[in-house]
Amino acid sequence: MSDRGTRLLLLASVFAVATCGLIYELICGTLASYLLGDSVTQFSTVIGVYLFAMGIGSYLSRFVQGNVLRMFIRVEYLIGVVGGSAAAILFLCFAHVSSFRVLLYGLIVVVGTMVGLEIPLMLRILKGRLEFKELVSKVFTFDYIGALAASLLFPLLLVPHLGLVRSGFLFGIVNAAVGLCAVEVLRRELGGTAGLRAAGWTAIILLGAGFAASDRIMTWSESATYVDDVIYARSSPYQRVVLTRSTNDLRLYLNGNLQFSSRDEYRYHEALVHAGLARLPQARRVLILGGGDGLAAREVLRYPGIEHITLVDLDPSVTGLFSRQENLVALNGGALSSPKLQIVNADAFAWLRGRTDQFDFVVVDFPDPSNFSVGKLYTTAFFDLARGVLAPGGAMVVQCTSPFVARKSFWCVDATLHAAKFVTEPYHVYVPSFGEWGFILASREPLGGVWQLPEGLRYLTPQTLATLFAFPPDMGPVPTEVNRLNNQALVRYFEEEWAHYVH
Repeated sequence: MSDRGTRLLLLASVFAVATCGLIYELICGTLASYLLGDSVTQFSTVIGVYLFAMGIGSYLSRFVQGNVLRMFIRVEYLIGVVGGSAAAILFLCFAHVSSFRVLLYGLIVVVGTMVGLEIPLMLRILKGRLEFKELVSKVFTFDYIGALAASLLFPLLLVPHLGLVRSGFLFGIVNAAVGLCAVEVLRRELGGTAGLRAAGWTAIILLGAGFAASDRIMTWSESATYVDDVIYARSSPYQRVVLTRSTNDLRLYLNGNLQFSSRDEYRYHEALVHAGLARLPQARRVLILGGGDGLAAREVLRYPGIEHITLVDLDPSVTGLFSRQENLVALNGGALSSPKLQIVNADAFAWLRGRTDQFDFVVVDFPDPSNFSVGKLYTTAFFDLARGVLAPGGAMVVQCTSPFVARKSFWCVDATLHAAKFVTEPYHVYVPSFGEWGFILASREPLGGVWQLPEGLRYLTPQTLATLFAFPPDMGPVPTEVNRLNNQALVRYFEEEWAHYVH
């Protein structure tokens, strides 16, 4: 190969290794947020440790003596094997390792250190082939372009179509292929290449086997993580969706967090919907924000006077699953296929902006505010938008986590609704799978009327409902900050309170 061709190949290698390096970082950050929660904290710490480790690798590169090209090739093989299999290792070990964070950050340090070696070694390899100013500009240009490619590929193609484990193995193969390609093209500079060639093909074969077995790896890891049999598991661009089944129980988990158990979800959803809607005989139009499982919609459809339901849920994989899967359709009564219901897959915050239509009843059924992306849906800014679509005389209900476990979190939502100029009626219900769970009914003016419950309810009666609005002293009001976009106080409360709770 000509000198010009060799230079282009080496610069293409810079692009490839930069892409791989950032992919490993994104995989570790995403996996940590899936398994440990709080995406902001996990990504922040993962990025910080990864960059620190890269700095260590860059420093250590000064001690590399002898044939730098040979060392670079070995580093590529090692990064490919360790970085490529990191996601699989972490998923498999999560249920079995007591100090999971030690393993997580240990792998990040190892991978980051090796990634930090790559560019300094490549600069030394290219040193005699390019002028210094051209060398630095071209290497860092290709490095940054590779980072851009990784940042676009990861959320748009890799996570939704390949998942974390398969993506890791794929880019491990790319790293190993970069090393093997260098062996073939620059073999004159290496001397003996048989060992390097054999090591490269061994790495690629091992990573290829891991790629082919990715689904089995995830099945093994989730079987160990969940007590019941895993019958469905997929990664969407937004979350990891897992469905488990025991003899008479279906359970939905999003990013490892239980969303419902079919044994007792009726308690939760009856309390969520009927405490407010049963006092609104004039209600005709209902908005459900979240609730992609269709269980809240099932309860709303018990009222024959309801003419239209708009359900806004971010993740089409959830609404699609609960629209098609036979057991889940039976559980929600086919609510998502009702001609009265319209599904909109969109971010609720963005969807509410600029809405001019109004609704008599709004159900806010989001996941708990365990991170800032969800926490924004419990802020004054969001509740102001929701207030704008609420028809005169209408009401809104918000699920608000456990007032027993997360007392400050619960009353923070109440304080935030007050700051958004709502009148509130907090209440709670006991759900065996979750314990005490809280809701807040909010309206512009105090709600009057009596509960006119529909037929077929399994838990609620007018007498039961009346007791839900009484709070014992250990769940009663406490002073809190208001949750605003610029402080996200609710997420802080939630993290602190749930961190000390062992179910």
